[in-house]
Amino acid sequence: MKINDVATYAIEDGVAIITIDNPPVNALGAAVRAGIHQGFERAVADPAVSAIVLICAGRTFFAGADITEFGKGPIHPTLQEVQAAVENAPKPVVAAIHGTALGGGLELALVAHYRVAVPSAKCGLPEVNLGLLPGAGGTQRLPRIVGVEKALEMVTSGQHVPAKAAHAMGLIDALVEEGGLRAGAVAFARSVVAEGKPLAKVRDLSEKIEAARGQPEIFAAFRKANAKKFRGFLAPEYNIRCIEAAVSLPFHTGVKEERRLFEELLKGSQSAAQRHVFFAERQVAKVPDIGPDVSQRPIARVGVIGAGTMGGGIAMAFLNAGFPVTLVEMKEEALARGTGIIRKNYEATAAKGRISAADVETRMGLLTGSLSFDDLAACDLIVEAVFEQMDIKQDVFARLDAIAKPGAILATNTSYLDIDTIAGATKRPQDVVGLHFFSPAHIMRLLEIVRGEATAKDVLATSMAIARKIGKVGVVVGNCFGFVGNRMLAQRQREAEKLILEGALPWDVDRVLYDFGFPMGPFQMRDMAGMDVGWDPDKSSSSTVREILNEMGRRGQKSNAGYYDYDEKRNGTPSPVAEKVILDFAARKGFQRRTVTDQEILERCLYSMVNEGAKILEEGKAARPSDIDIVWFTGYGWPAYRGGPMFWADLEGLPKVLDRIRALHAAYGDDFKPAPLLERLVAEGKGFKDL
Repeated sequence: MKINDVATYAIEDGVAIITIDNPPVNALGAAVRAGIHQGFERAVADPAVSAIVLICAGRTFFAGADITEFGKGPIHPTLQEVQAAVENAPKPVVAAIHGTALGGGLELALVAHYRVAVPSAKCGLPEVNLGLLPGAGGTQRLPRIVGVEKALEMVTSGQHVPAKAAHAMGLIDALVEEGGLRAGAVAFARSVVAEGKPLAKVRDLSEKIEAARGQPEIFAAFRKANAKKFRGFLAPEYNIRCIEAAVSLPFHTGVKEERRLFEELLKGSQSAAQRHVFFAERQVAKVPDIGPDVSQRPIARVGVIGAGTMGGGIAMAFLNAGFPVTLVEMKEEALARGTGIIRKNYEATAAKGRISAADVETRMGLLTGSLSFDDLAACDLIVEAVFEQMDIKQDVFARLDAIAKPGAILATNTSYLDIDTIAGATKRPQDVVGLHFFSPAHIMRLLEIVRGEATAKDVLATSMAIARKIGKVGVVVGNCFGFVGNRMLAQRQREAEKLILEGALPWDVDRVLYDFGFPMGPFQMRDMAGMDVGWDPDKSSSSTVREILNEMGRRGQKSNAGYYDYDEKRNGTPSPVAEKVILDFAARKGFQRRTVTDQEILERCLYSMVNEGAKILEEGKAARPSDIDIVWFTGYGWPAYRGGPMFWADLEGLPKVLDRIRALHAAYGDDFKPAPLLERLVAEGKGFKDL
């Protein structure tokens, strides 16, 4: 029997079954809530019904709230009204879980009197990842059923707990046979009735929270242990406060405190930023002129040229996803070193328990090392990861053109060089694309997919699909120097290097950007990556601070000395040697050093990026402002709670940003010439969000 467009009602063996079918994830939108509410009214009123099962069709139980409704005011029945109907039902209610019970979905399951699940199901409260906390009693009920420590872990990590673990901690009452959820849930409901079991309400449980009462050290220890992970984020702390409220306050008061803190987060900029990132990461997969009608090329075997740090990491990214990989090097020694490092990396991962010893051998078994380009002839996708020099790359692509099979995708991992010039070395420029991985390539999520002038649409569609298969976030970008990420990074780096000559020191710049939320500042990053990356000793002429430090043998962490001095554990301290080099060089170049404020550091480093982002958008090198935000979030450590450089600029207010850029233009010249798009948006009273 149909209740509404998303809900049906049936009776089986005296058990009412309310089924929700709202693809793709049965989100708890208004129609779903109405369907559940009406179904419960019917079941409660029906004397033929002795128990109620709430179940979902499709691939999952309720996987959360409909976040498009956030901030729009209550739409009745609210989730809390639906929960009250479930929890206060005078007949036993069983929530039947498959797929995932997440967020509001788990909060709804927690008001059922019992919960059953198939072994493949998972439960979680992932609101923290949207800068929020569970706002429908989740933080008050969860510790009452699983205990304070496990509740703290779940609400601050957003982790999805497998059904077997959820059963062990008491969150799930029974596991039923895979594929037999409906029958298992009905049988469980009938046994509850037959045995006269109580209408168990999680809200009334007290044993597990009483065990934590009067022990503030539990929360202090948890905060201390996670301080680094939670740095800068408000939501984890607010979630902790809610669990504290569950321990110290009566249930109804705790729920009010949870709601107060939820509303505070919902209205704040951090949650807005994190929700922006959530949607932007999904939007980035939609390339404006490539629809579902564009076919993909089959990719069965992958070739990688270059077994260095980058090539080895790229090979691992494909091996991890089950692709056979042919790894080509010029010399036996380099090949042996590269494949040896891949094995060593896998064995280190296995030693940490993240993969099994069998997984190591399976992945290594997919890897074929070679010294001959001819062995790439059978590959469907070939990724070049050789030295960042145009003539070398052109030579590689000319050789590939001669041996690669028709239709093979030829990709370059260049960070800065012109894709069209590289493609020009072949007779098949339509098959050439940039696949710009970020180091370490098997870990970093970003993959810039660089579109050349001739790159075929099916090559781009295939590249986006491959990105997903290897666990990357693919972002299609245009062909220009540095593409999107490095082009903007170059602006920040230029200002950072000017600032240390004018009066700041590297650790001042690094501290300001770290405090903003980056994992490290530009000078720490350069030390970690290697000061000599891109440095040519034969052409070095002491023309920059970095060149001088390289000439002194200060190559960063790998030599225990760069801008910072490093101990054996690679802990860095400001280097007096580097400071003297900076001061001497500044004096030689005629700089009158002055006091540089933290605000100036922040504005010059970040507003220069925003201005460049506006130019990138105007030139069509990025499809959307949010694509730029995803590049910076997934590849460069931009803090999620600030949403990305373009979102952050809107948050700052574009009139304010433009005013400061104009002032910086007047003070420092055309490095800060305002982007015409930025001026136009301000003149029209718009933001990047309006593009």
